This record gives sequence, structure tokens and C-alpha cells, in this order.
Amino acid sequence: MSDLNKRHASTAAVITGGAQGVGLAIAHQLVAEGCRRLVLAGRDAEKGARAVAELAELGGKVRFVPLDLQDVDACLGLIEKAVVELGTVDALVNAAALGARGTLLDTSPELWDEMFATNVRAPFFLMQGFVKHRLTQGGGGAIVNILSQCVHCGQSYLSAYSASKGALATLTKNVANAYRFDRIRCNAILPGWMDTPGEDATQRRYHGATDGWLERAEAAQPMGQLCKPHQLAGLASYLLSPDAGVMTGALIDYDQNVPGAYPE
Repeated sequence: MSDLNKRHASTAAVITGGAQGVGLAIAHQLVAEGCRRLVLAGRDAEKGARAVAELAELGGKVRFVPLDLQDVDACLGLIEKAVVELGTVDALVNAAALGARGTLLDTSPELWDEMFATNVRAPFFLMQGFVKHRLTQGGGGAIVNILSQCVHCGQSYLSAYSASKGALATLTKNVANAYRFDRIRCNAILPGWMDTPGEDATQRRYHGATDGWLERAEAAQPMGQLCKPHQLAGLASYLLSPDAGVMTGALIDYDQNVPGAYPE
């Protein structure tokens, strides 16, 4: 095991969804472990500026790039911009996603297309750009995709979302298999219900949540909390690091509830 304070000293990373929530937590973890070269991408320039300032105070050289995940050219261009900015890119985190609600019966074709463009097509072309760059560098590098426990099924109102995350799960394994001889590793984390700013907005928008919803929700969980981004970030950092060794193609459940388990 390498020195945690220096494990990512040579890492040059791109993180989508890096301005808040899981993406920002992973960025913080990488910087804490020595990473000094980061490109964060997301929709909100104001949040991006705040994230850059936070990480700069910790010693990171960080740039925020506005990114529309539904723009394929922008996704491909992100890796190119990051290479110009950082000199190289050897770590990619696909943390950004669309979590809109929709059942089998009320999901429109427009929502379906938006869901798959954001949650599947964007990571596909981001990984395409990343792998192409790594091959020019002789291989090596690591990808972490942030999925969801919805890969296993998902609630009825997350029909299209669950389908998109299931597609990304298969894509994770496909990429891992295709480029294992190039030493490019690709793994995924499947978190359960998470405590993030995005989840707070989602609960209020779609489920009528009021102040105190988080405390009520956590009181009902087996371990008395929702999944926390800063806890998950340690796992992501490990997967991106040389300490993960040959680990590739893994879909790691990250939750306090076990898929396939039933009430006693």
C-alpha cells in the first residue's frame, strides 16, 4: 500500500459532475492524496468556481470546464482540453448523471432520449476520448463510473433511469475487457440512497419533501445514515490508484441494503 498522502501525486484527473456531491467529494479525496492536476466538468459555472476555489486552497491546480453532457462534441473535446491543460490525463470519473423520474407508462420519448444521452452516451464518448489518449501514451490509466443500486432493478418511477444505469454497467465491463491488455482499468461503484445536494433538490421537486426529510429518512436506515459522498470517495480514490492493482470490470455495491435479500 502506497503512502496515502502521496498516492495520487502523479495523477491527472478529469471528473464530470465535479462541482458538487459525489464528484466534488472524489476531487477532494484525490487532492488530499497528493493530486495536483484536476479538471472538473459540470453545468453550473458558479458552483464550478466555488469548487475550484475550495480545491485550490488545498493545493490543487484545478480548472472548471462547463459541459453539456448531451453534446457529444463537447464530451470528446473535454478530454482534449484537459490534456492541453494538464499535459496528460490518466484518471477519469464519470459522476454526472440525470436522475429525472419516469415510470414505464409515463416516460416520454423525449425523456428517454435525454436520459440515455446523459447517462450512457456521454460516458461512452468521454471514455472513448480517454482511451484514445491513453493509447497514445502507451496505455495505463483508470476509469471509475458512478452507477446506482438501480442497476439491480430500481423503483417503478425510475424506469428509464434504471435502464440507463444498467446500460452503463454493461459498458463498464465491456471497456474493462476490451482494454485490459493495455492496462486501462475500468470499474464502477453502485451507491444506494445518497445524501447529496442533488438528492435534496430531487426529493423536494419530485416527492414533496420538506425540511427535516433527511433526518427522517436516515432514522429509518439500517445504519442510521444515507450513503455519504466523502465516504464513497475513499473507494473511488483506491480504484483510480495503483493500489487497486489488476482490478478491472468490477461493479461494486455501495450500500447498507443487500441486493437479493428479503425481510426475515
